Amino acid sequence: MIIIITLSLNLSLSIFEEWKTLLYTLLAVFIVVIGNVFAKKLMAYRLDSEIEMKVWEVGKFGFTQDKNAKKPFPLGAILPLISKIILFPFKSFVWMACLVFDIKPRIYRGAKRHGLYTFSEITESHIGLIAAAGIIINLILAVVGYFAGFNLFARLNIYYAFFNMLPVSEFDGNKIFFGNLIFWSFLASLVLIGMLLAIFII
Repeated sequence: MIIIITLSLNLSLSIFEEWKTLLYTLLAVFIVVIGNVFAKKLMAYRLDSEIEMKVWEVGKFGFTQDKNAKKPFPLGAILPLISKIILFPFKSFVWMACLVFDIKPRIYRGAKRHGLYTFSEITESHIGLIAAAGIIINLILAVVGYFAGFNLFARLNIYYAFFNMLPVSEFDGNKIFFGNLIFWSFLASLVLIGMLLAIFII
């Protein structure tokens, strides 16, 4: 996914002539995505659970069982390229919400936190916290990148946070929205301010 996003961002480049720009973008996207994933895994670890990252797939096209696809379509791998073609005039602005996560509690979660014979499920609030950790680290990286003079890196962090904050499908925004609506509103406001800054200032 890192390579797909990088190639989508640099679709208009002549790769052989501007390979330095391509490598810089690849490094920036790598840090953006890995930072997000690492923050989620760290938060999941703190909540005695594990997450598994996967490409965003769409397999349901209606409300009845016969409307489901036999094999989910990896929409997360296609949208960056499609969005770049559609939004070609907007430099470095492509669809970046490509990865989602599944979560499961560790076996010893209940015994460790609540006594030997009790068990605590992973709640929507916990899932929301894990998703929010990724968004928060991207916002922090955006601020660091801006003040360090890496404007592209700052923009990419904002874009990544923006697309993932959408409260749809399996995105982080949907998990935060149902976990804690007030927290989602707060984070969404920060991301929206960041988007305005990225578009008009950075």
